Amino acid sequence: METLKVRDVKDVEEVVRAAVASEQPLEVIGHGSKRGIGHPMATNAVLDVSVLNAVSSYEPNELIITVQAGAPLADVQSLIDAKNQQFAFEPMDMSVLLGSAGAGTIGGMIGAGLAGPRRIKAGGARDHLLGAHAVSGFGDSFKTGGRVVKNVTGYDLCKLLTGSWGTLAVMTEVTLKVMPKPEAERTLVLRGLDDVTANKAMTAALGSPFDVSGAAHLPGSALRSGTGALAGLAASGQPVTLVRLEGISASAAHRAASLSQTLSSYGTVDSLADDASALIWSALRDLVPFAANGALGAWPVWRIVCPPASGGALGQALSRATGGDVIYDWGGGLIWAAVPPNADAQAALVRGQVEAVGGHATLIRATEDVRRAVDVFQPQPAGLAALGERVRASFDPRSVLNRGRMIRGGGA
Repeated sequence: METLKVRDVKDVEEVVRAAVASEQPLEVIGHGSKRGIGHPMATNAVLDVSVLNAVSSYEPNELIITVQAGAPLADVQSLIDAKNQQFAFEPMDMSVLLGSAGAGTIGGMIGAGLAGPRRIKAGGARDHLLGAHAVSGFGDSFKTGGRVVKNVTGYDLCKLLTGSWGTLAVMTEVTLKVMPKPEAERTLVLRGLDDVTANKAMTAALGSPFDVSGAAHLPGSALRSGTGALAGLAASGQPVTLVRLEGISASAAHRAASLSQTLSSYGTVDSLADDASALIWSALRDLVPFAANGALGAWPVWRIVCPPASGGALGQALSRATGGDVIYDWGGGLIWAAVPPNADAQAALVRGQVEAVGGHATLIRATEDVRRAVDVFQPQPAGLAALGERVRASFDPRSVLNRGRMIRGGGA
């Protein structure tokens, strides 16, 4: 397969126009760290935008950074970290789960739109994207949004580009909001709670006035191969519930003490501070228990979003029915489920139980054969699917960008 490395935006326009003229679809990549997510694509060439990697501008005092889409995510995070700032939505490093090299690019981060534990407080990637430059499936450059939080530049196309997996346009530059890093953080640790009780404890914490920024639960089975930061959290087979608070030191300590009293009815509450806390949440964000090089590295992994109140019961039911392991985030609203491998990653069973509670499931990790056999992304009702197709066709009528990635059989 031919790889086309572009040097600038003009090159991107020319490559896309040539693809349209010859009706030859393109796979759009930065570093390719997420190529294993989605259906195998019907493409004949690779459009590589990794050379578009410059930081166009960074204004720490204005909390704004403009960067080209091919810039390595790790490098940009190091840059803003030097100014004690961060992407508040905690973008995932998918290389741990997928076994790929590097954390990917800024464009891949926006195209995937996967947020970490602080999503419950700070919002998702789309909430932090202020503007973008991109090339449509017509081969035309366009600009959406601006460089301020409030802008009136027309349709907010940024919302569509986030989570589109490169099927609408080739992003070339994005402007993002950054936030100051908290001065301190505390993580409250409860041990021994079953999934449903842990769900109740997390709900109580999130409903409290103490400004919780993370609430997660790891059943004992998910910690059976625990390494690094997670290894010493609990005795083997003992589940762990985690609640995070952030802010200035005095506030974080005071709120942690008060919330500990609120949660004391669920059991003994221990506390982790600052670096020890940060390491725990980094390992949770990147799903270290399900790492590609770990004991469950060959197991398919589902990402399930559901009503938080249903999370504990749903996760328990999935574990029993599949024989798999689950990890809860977002207070129970996000479930990561690793299931024993089979021909369809137990798709019918998983989706049946998830849909029964009003949730949706995406198959994040699986072999190519499995991703050909099942719907990777949640199938939509006919009306919503038709609307989505109309939106996609308005950007890329010939379907030359990442053809077939999001819809099984869409590459035909």
